[in-house]
Amino acid sequence: MTTASNTPIIPGYQISEQLYAGSRTLVYRGIREEDSLPVVIKFLTSEYPTCNELLQFRNQYAIAKNLNFPGIVRALSLEVYRNGYAFVMEDFGGSSLREYRDNLTRLHPTFLAEFLSITIQLTNILHHLYENRIIHKDIKPANILTNPASKQIKLIDFSIASLLPRETQEIKSPNVLEGTLAYLSPEQTGRMNRGIDYRSDFYSLGVTFYELLTGQLPFISDEPMELVYCHIAKEPEAIKNQDIPQAISDIVMKLMAKNAENRYQSALGLKHDLEKCLSQIKETEKIEYFQIAERDICDRFIIPDKLYGRESEVETLLQAFERVSLGATEMMLVAGFSGIGKTAVVNEVHKPIVRERGYFIKGKYDQFNRNIPFSAFVQAFRDLMEQLLTESDAQILQWKSKLLEAVGENGQVIIEVIPELERIIGKQPLAAELSGTAGQNRFNLLFQNFTQVFTSFEHPLVMFLDDLQWTDSASLNLIQLLMTDTGHLLLIGAYRDNEVFPAHPLMMTLDDITKAGAVVNSITLQALSQNSLNQLVGQTLNCSSDLAQPLTQLISQKTQGNPFFSTQFLKALYEEKLITFNLDAGYWQCDI
Repeated sequence: MTTASNTPIIPGYQISEQLYAGSRTLVYRGIREEDSLPVVIKFLTSEYPTCNELLQFRNQYAIAKNLNFPGIVRALSLEVYRNGYAFVMEDFGGSSLREYRDNLTRLHPTFLAEFLSITIQLTNILHHLYENRIIHKDIKPANILTNPASKQIKLIDFSIASLLPRETQEIKSPNVLEGTLAYLSPEQTGRMNRGIDYRSDFYSLGVTFYELLTGQLPFISDEPMELVYCHIAKEPEAIKNQDIPQAISDIVMKLMAKNAENRYQSALGLKHDLEKCLSQIKETEKIEYFQIAERDICDRFIIPDKLYGRESEVETLLQAFERVSLGATEMMLVAGFSGIGKTAVVNEVHKPIVRERGYFIKGKYDQFNRNIPFSAFVQAFRDLMEQLLTESDAQILQWKSKLLEAVGENGQVIIEVIPELERIIGKQPLAAELSGTAGQNRFNLLFQNFTQVFTSFEHPLVMFLDDLQWTDSASLNLIQLLMTDTGHLLLIGAYRDNEVFPAHPLMMTLDDITKAGAVVNSITLQALSQNSLNQLVGQTLNCSSDLAQPLTQLISQKTQGNPFFSTQFLKALYEEKLITFNLDAGYWQCDI
């Protein structure tokens, strides 16, 4: 229940003041009556919270209660409150680092020492999370508390934290991405062809450091997609303050590297550099330049996400998108064996798509569902409808107008295969029944008009259809139609070239499309060369190419250079303890 002044009432607690009021949560300070313990209580603002909001509340309590560490605010209990929960935690008299940042005097002689003291504490906290295999995923000043008297730092808000050592973020509208967009790591945007692991928190920590040092964020924009593009493709402006030593600037820039493998690989390596800076300040009141990250060693087995030996293929794909963004219609085929890395190459096109405000949609054909027509198209466009529904009301109204103009009185025909469309254009009258060829022709024409709504100079469209060797005849006819006169469309098709033959329906359709004058290009992916495989092994084990050579030869012999099989073989060696990390020596060892 709540009082007349809207202050919540929970049996067993006295609430004294409101600390924070946001769109989704309210935070109050209070006292637990049974022992007069000062507490902070967090509520959901919604009277009827969603399932996801309830899950996040339970998640932050479940994770925080098991983290007994001085740098993490202690979770006390999760109380039932109205239709949701009240999350009770300790009150150690702290205020957010955001408030501290606003009151910071960056020209004060003690500023750098204060900054380093805070950052070293934060690094200790991240190391503790690393040891417990937790990714916070929302590091920012608002989630970092500092006690003005004791200068102690504590981390809060584990609502979207993950206990998985690695996650993959699907492409979503920037409006619904987990985390805070200004501090989001590139891989958290889902547009980097990279997984999320503990190093994502290092990027967000780097943004936080940058903001503390300069008083502003590295990237500022009111447009969410522009912020996404900045995180994945733009370098932040260098810290040009003569009072900030080069070593500290280098540390911050390394934390904010676009690719996780170029950031610090361990919190202890980062802590070593920060402590070196602090000791110099205390001894000489200045920081001399030094080579950072020399003690940065990772004891966790991580195979890099970067692509090896695919530079020319990626460049071919990016050039195709550039042509499409100027108005062309093009089909790009990516062929190769299973596990050769077709999807990984295709995913490299995300960066320019974001830059051009385009849309990327994908669908996959299934070997056991070949009797379902248009299955990959339906997957792709259902995903696109979900993306559109997260845009602003004004944008949705614009899409509604364009879509209704495209489908006319036959909107229900498309809604029957893409139900999400009804949430944009509303209920539609039943279309006249047509059978046989007439019905098929109507659908194809409608779908072509429907697709053209999303292909424009302002929004080029990239459609990725995977496993085309299992496609159906209806989809092949539709592909042929879309390639005739759509514009601003890049249709990427991946298939296993060892499972098709000259008389295969796919190859015959591609031949017809080419004869009709459409632009069809292809990329055939080969096995990794010894050199590329050697780079993969060397960077996984953090050793020189010469030391990696014996293991590279074994992997090449066992996998024939197939990227997927190579990484699986490496993982198997690690799981069988044939690859181990020698803590005393500080390097990886392989017993083969």
